[in-house]
Amino acid sequence: MPVDFAAIWEEAEPFSRFLARVAKLQSLWEGSTRAAVIPDWARTRFGGLPNGLRMIVLNADWCLDSASSVPTLARLAEVVPGVEMRVLDRDGYPLVMDQYLTNGTRSIPLAILLDRDLKELGRWGPRPVELQNFVTKNLAEMTAESLHREIRKWYVSDRGNAML
Repeated sequence: MPVDFAAIWEEAEPFSRFLARVAKLQSLWEGSTRAAVIPDWARTRFGGLPNGLRMIVLNADWCLDSASSVPTLARLAEVVPGVEMRVLDRDGYPLVMDQYLTNGTRSIPLAILLDRDLKELGRWGPRPVELQNFVTKNLAEMTAESLHREIRKWYVSDRGNAML
């Protein structure tokens, strides 16, 4: 069944409202939001889209990848005219999430990219390819704690560039 993007857009919440109610990984969400910077090349590229860009981001406050990357998407929407973003709770919208599975799983974050008329352009998520390759290669060999630490280091050093 096709997604009614107009209805979903109206139901989705602004990032600021989502951030105000974050209960898990709160300091990471806040720190990632403070640190998010959009490079000039991304401002130019996204600002030059002739029909704008709207992003519906499926997300959850407990997700390390979401807390590390969604603030960059929010900053993009904040600083680039014509770019907008809203957030949906992954578990609150299973019918939407299930149309965008990654290898059969409800992996997040997932940004559904739309033009200003809510026509689907594509999607992004749940991780930049380079990071996903690292995770896949090391998943069996590292403890969860070590892997999470390395994922976080990767996001900090990349500063959102691979995602953008």
